Amino acid sequence: MADTRRNFLHSAAAAAGLAGVAATAAETRDQGGPPQSTASPRPASQVQVPKMRFGNAEISRLICGCNTFYGFAHFNQTLGTVMREYFTAERVCEVLHQCNRFGIDTFNYYPGGRGQPDLERFLAEGGKMHLVAQGMGDPSAFVKAFQPLAVYHHGETTDKAFQNGAMDEVREWCKKLRDLGTMVGVGTHKPEVIAMVEEQGWDVDFYAGCVYNRTRSTAEWKQVLNGELVEMQGDCYLQSDPARMYKVMRTTRKPCFAFKILAAGRVTNADQAFRTAYESIKPTDGVFIGLFPRAKDEVRENAERVHRILAGA
Repeated sequence: MADTRRNFLHSAAAAAGLAGVAATAAETRDQGGPPQSTASPRPASQVQVPKMRFGNAEISRLICGCNTFYGFAHFNQTLGTVMREYFTAERVCEVLHQCNRFGIDTFNYYPGGRGQPDLERFLAEGGKMHLVAQGMGDPSAFVKAFQPLAVYHHGETTDKAFQNGAMDEVREWCKKLRDLGTMVGVGTHKPEVIAMVEEQGWDVDFYAGCVYNRTRSTAEWKQVLNGELVEMQGDCYLQSDPARMYKVMRTTRKPCFAFKILAAGRVTNADQAFRTAYESIKPTDGVFIGLFPRAKDEVRENAERVHRILAGA
């Protein structure tokens, strides 16, 4: 029974993905749509995501996320399974190549699982990405091998340290990372973490902030939910949260990257969520966005959306 369900999910995902490519082929022929093969990439789209200065580089203000590639759906286990089965190494590389064609030249790299071999394959195929990597454990080997533009302390790990009164460990990690010669950042889901790091004057270059505080403790959830609790507390998204994270991002002069602006797919008005994000952050800030083009061409759609918002501004 389990094998039958797994095969069904795999077949459905593959069929939907191929159908989506076929349906949009004519429309995207000159727009940088998904490649038929990596051997004959299509030309760059006329629509290019605007850039921002970050360290010594000019990078796109929309950054390709990594959660969808490896099944971190932050929704439920079924969707996570569908994502993992859909995203073969070939499809991960296809999405990254398509990002390049729309001027998305920065990748929020994840070091675990298939992350490194997928990145190596993409680079071997001629792809180019600035890496803003999630830092987990000792990142020295990865930094030496790939020379990322920037690395930040993984957000959930930061939040656990904050809750346990162990932020000195995070600060020491950042100091060791500085010695490796890359830009140093702190990731978090809590605006109070950024405020604290700023107040204490840490030697960091940037922040990555989830706009929804999904790492509250059980006691904190009870407080905001009037004593009630929900299932999957770690993936509860309050509509009032983004304004708090955007506010603290605006208070620091350091660049910030906002992520989960769509509440892991829960937001129904994506246009408004993107507009709110870019109108709420600084011109030197960017957005990480997960891409899952199983049903539609999300790379093109989001690139055009961001171009429209920023060009209009």
